[in-house]
Amino acid sequence: MSTKVVIGKVRLSYVNVFEARTIGDDDRAKFSASIIVDKEDKKTIAKIEAAIEAAKEEGKGKWGGKIPKNVKLPLRDGDVDREDDEAYAGKLFFNASSPLKPQVLDRYKQEIVDPSELYSGCYAYVSINFYPYDFNGSKGVAAGLNNIMKVEEGERLGGRSSATEDFADIEFDDNDSMFD
Repeated sequence: MSTKVVIGKVRLSYVNVFEARTIGDDDRAKFSASIIVDKEDKKTIAKIEAAIEAAKEEGKGKWGGKIPKNVKLPLRDGDVDREDDEAYAGKLFFNASSPLKPQVLDRYKQEIVDPSELYSGCYAYVSINFYPYDFNGSKGVAAGLNNIMKVEEGERLGGRSSATEDFADIEFDDNDSMFD
């Protein structure tokens, strides 16, 4: 079993992949995103769960030869852990991060360099590596963010709309003056 998976089509949230930032109490700057998976996508969920199981097996070496009963796992239920956020309703999610900048491509495998092109709400395929950790007495499996390929636009999360959306209904003809 492999701890590395390529999954998709998933929705991205809390996208922070162009500039490393600190997260919570961790003072190490990282690139990160929240990966949202529809609960009906059994194939993707099975791939994620298999990679997590492989990471747990790998973790036995760090955890004294056995998997702890209270091992922390990355896959969470949006209906429970983000019950006030409709983007997570009927979804599972996990947070993935890396100290290394992920490569970000569009569906034609061209690099995306404009941060406005990859946003919270768009859809992508992601390459993830699940790995075991033992940090300050906390044992678990975390998700490492490898690479992202954006495949579809989506409604922006977080309330911000694009200028194209805001002005979609405004039309001008060549005779209109800006100063009327």
